[in-house]
Amino acid sequence: MKTLIKNIKQLVSPVNEDYAILSDFKRLSVYENVSIVVNNGIIEEIIDNPNPDIEVSGVINARNRVVMPAFVDPHTHLVFAGTREDEFNMRIQGKTYMEIAKAGGGINSTVKKTREASEGELYEAAKSNLLKMIEHGVATFEIKSGYGLDTETELKQLRVIKKLMENMPVDIKATFLGAHEIPPEYREDKEKYIEILINEMLPAAKEQGIAEYCDIFCEEGVFDVEESRRILTKAKELGFKIRMHADELTPLGGAELAAELGAKSADHLVYISDKGIDAMVSKNVVFVMLPGTTFFLMSQKYAPAKKIAERGGIVALSTDFNPGSSYTHSMPMIITLACLNMGLTIEQAINAATINAAYSLDLHNKTGSIHKGKQADLIFLDIPSYKFLVYNYGVNHVSAVMKKGKVIYQR
Repeated sequence: MKTLIKNIKQLVSPVNEDYAILSDFKRLSVYENVSIVVNNGIIEEIIDNPNPDIEVSGVINARNRVVMPAFVDPHTHLVFAGTREDEFNMRIQGKTYMEIAKAGGGINSTVKKTREASEGELYEAAKSNLLKMIEHGVATFEIKSGYGLDTETELKQLRVIKKLMENMPVDIKATFLGAHEIPPEYREDKEKYIEILINEMLPAAKEQGIAEYCDIFCEEGVFDVEESRRILTKAKELGFKIRMHADELTPLGGAELAAELGAKSADHLVYISDKGIDAMVSKNVVFVMLPGTTFFLMSQKYAPAKKIAERGGIVALSTDFNPGSSYTHSMPMIITLACLNMGLTIEQAINAATINAAYSLDLHNKTGSIHKGKQADLIFLDIPSYKFLVYNYGVNHVSAVMKKGKVIYQR
């Protein structure tokens, strides 16, 4: 089917088709009053005005809206049971992490509920949250396990992600995150849990073919650099691609390890060292920034996105949607936080939430920009210009979302 999308007020896209760095990271291609021809879900051409000689099967009226690539969210924890608003309220009141944990809060509260939940319950909860994120313009997702911390529940989470892949009208990449935390039953014997990860969980996830990436929380008090190297080396040997939670709370050297192992991305990076930045830049490891997490945890220290961009790093943005440290469905809000608290320009933040995020998931050849030959993954924004998206914050301006040429959400 060939479709004409007409009456586009402003068409906005990253300049590059693969990823944006340095001067290209600061720019966007902006077209006024154009139309897009979509053929079987693929962008065929951008034309100045509807050409009467073009034969089309259907016409979509953009109604003078701004059209951009649909957002790509490269770091989410969508599959879990329960929420933690009581814990959030305790944090607002000044309670420490340890006080919250003693009161039954923290990641292990989510682990307990996720272990108890059925596969069907997890699927329905994840589907509900995913649909809300689509409403905010996301049409491509990375989803992690990590709230099971035992073989049975980790595989259960990954099966839920697979079911979402099969049933939801979006692109999804699955990540095994069994090394998200030390489960309570192995708190006094971390080595035993590492052996289970290496010898049982990773092989089982690989055998079932339900995860493309392996992630780890490389941090003081969780998995140190050497432990992370052991686990991720095994993952690589099994054929997993690597992602990492790195240098979020301390300058541990996770970024350097990500570069050493050829990871696709290292995420958080609040305390990344200059050496870590240079190492990741040299290996094209994507810097996934999560400003919503810093904001939600009431910290004043954000990852140095501006410095990373100036050094030629591939900077991406994500919601880090999860029940404990970033319970938001809104990528537009994340873009605003990146501009206000990380020093990114509007153009840089949009590049980070589209083409660079797509590159971090090996999907830049399909999505993340509006170029001939790519999927028609588009959002329609009821705003006067793309800059208004960031300026008028805390409001959802997405009026429609298109995936592969089909409207999957319309307000």
